[in-house]
Amino acid sequence: MADRLAGVPLAPYTTLRTGGPARAFTQARTQDELVAIVAEADREGEPVLVLGGGSNLVVSDDGFDGLVVRVATRGVEATSENGRARVTVQAGEDWDALVARCVAEGWSGVECLSGVPGLVGSTPIQNVGAYGQDVSQTVAVVRVYDRRAGEVRDLTAAECGFAYRHSAFKHDPDRHVVLAVTYALERSRLSGPVAYKELAARLGVEIGARVPLADAREAVLELRRGKGMVLDPGDPDTRSAGSFFTNPVLGPEEAAALALRAPGHPRWDTPDGMVKVPAAWLIENAGFPKGYERGRVRISTKHTLALTNPTGEAGAAELLALAREVREGVHEKFGVWLVNEPVLVGASL
Repeated sequence: MADRLAGVPLAPYTTLRTGGPARAFTQARTQDELVAIVAEADREGEPVLVLGGGSNLVVSDDGFDGLVVRVATRGVEATSENGRARVTVQAGEDWDALVARCVAEGWSGVECLSGVPGLVGSTPIQNVGAYGQDVSQTVAVVRVYDRRAGEVRDLTAAECGFAYRHSAFKHDPDRHVVLAVTYALERSRLSGPVAYKELAARLGVEIGARVPLADAREAVLELRRGKGMVLDPGDPDTRSAGSFFTNPVLGPEEAAALALRAPGHPRWDTPDGMVKVPAAWLIENAGFPKGYERGRVRISTKHTLALTNPTGEAGAAELLALAREVREGVHEKFGVWLVNEPVLVGASL
C-alpha cells in the first residue's frame, strides 16, 4: 500500500492554488492500488477525496478532514474495431497529452477538446466539452470502482447519464471512482464536423466542414490561449478553474421572463424546447467586466467566465466571496441563478 502523509497542503495540487491541508494524503499508481486504497478507507469509515488534475476543484481553506488519494495511474492502449479506434486510457493520464496523441495518430473526435486541463478520469464526470465537442460523443465505456457494491464495473455510455456538463457521476458523486475510460474514435486525419461558430471563423470554414486534425487542434489552442484557458505559469489569468459557471439552460417560462428583462439577449434554442443563455454575457451585463477585482481575486482579464487567483496568494474564501457576488448580481439583474461548474470541497455558494 502507498505511503500516507499527514497535513499535505492541497493548494499546489489545484490550478486555482487554493485549499488547506489534507488530514492524510497518498498516491495511487495502478488501478489495483487505487481500488485497494479507497476500499480500505471505506471499510474504516474514513472520508475520501479522489484528486485528479485539480483543474475543476475549489478546496476550502480548512482543507479536507480525511484521506486525499491522488490518481497517478498511467497507460494508453488502442485497438481497431470496424474501422474505428478504441482507445482505453488510465484515469491518471493527462488529458491534453492524450488529445495530442490522438491528433498525431489520426484518431478523430476529441481534437476540439485540446488545451482542456486535467486528467482523463475527470472527463466523463464533468462530461467535458468545448468548441462543439464533448466527451459523451466518444465515450464507449467507463471502468469504475463502485464503492457501494464494492466491485469494479464497466459502464456503458448510456449508463453514465450524460447531459450538458453533467453525468450520473456528478449526481451521485461519492459512489464511483473512475479507473479508466475507453473512447471510440474515427480513424481519420480530418476533424469531426466543425460545430462552433467561433472556431469555424478562426479556421475560415463553414459550419459542418471538416479540417485536418492538426489545424483544428491549433485553432482551438489559439482561441483558448486568448481567453487564458491554457495553463501557463507566465499568465496569471490561467490560475483559475476554467469556466466557473455553466451556461444556464432555461425552461420556456424562465426564458420568457429573461426576454422581458433583456430583450434581444443572445440565446440558443435547443431541440428539446429549452433555451441556453451564455453565462459570460449575463455576467458582463450585470456589471462585472473582465478584470473586475475584489482584493486578491478577480475576473479574468480575458474572459468573464473565469475567476482567478492571479498572485496565487488568495484563499478559497476570497474566491468564493467573489463568486457569490457575481452570482447574486446576475440574479438581481436578470432573475437567473448561475450554477458553479467546479466541484466545491468543504465549501458552498
